[in-house]
Amino acid sequence: MNCKIDSLYICVKDMKRAIQFYESFFDKPVTEYDGTYSVFDIKGFRFGLFAYQNMKEEHAFGSNCLPSVSVDNVDVLKEKLDGKEVCFPLTRIKGNWVAEFVDSEGNHIEITAPVHKME
Repeated sequence: MNCKIDSLYICVKDMKRAIQFYESFFDKPVTEYDGTYSVFDIKGFRFGLFAYQNMKEEHAFGSNCLPSVSVDNVDVLKEKLDGKEVCFPLTRIKGNWVAEFVDSEGNHIEITAPVHKME
């Protein structure tokens, strides 16, 4: 089987609040806006926000699916964590710095950065 993952979505309770959160986090505007499903294009990867209540679906928030965002270095990682609820503290795991935070909707998001030789 030859497969590729091009997208994922997370469930949100408040689309406008979630868009504001991720526009700030990604430092870019939402690419496609819809009250039920909005998308950020992150270098060709589609990061979606799904307002599940509009479709009358149930959802449990938390760490049942963990999107992982990588950044260039630990300084950018620390900047992105600033002011957010951290649920897994910044930890060095092999060749990466890793942390998790809680987004505006209660989802856990991982953020990583490579360890550079001087760290």
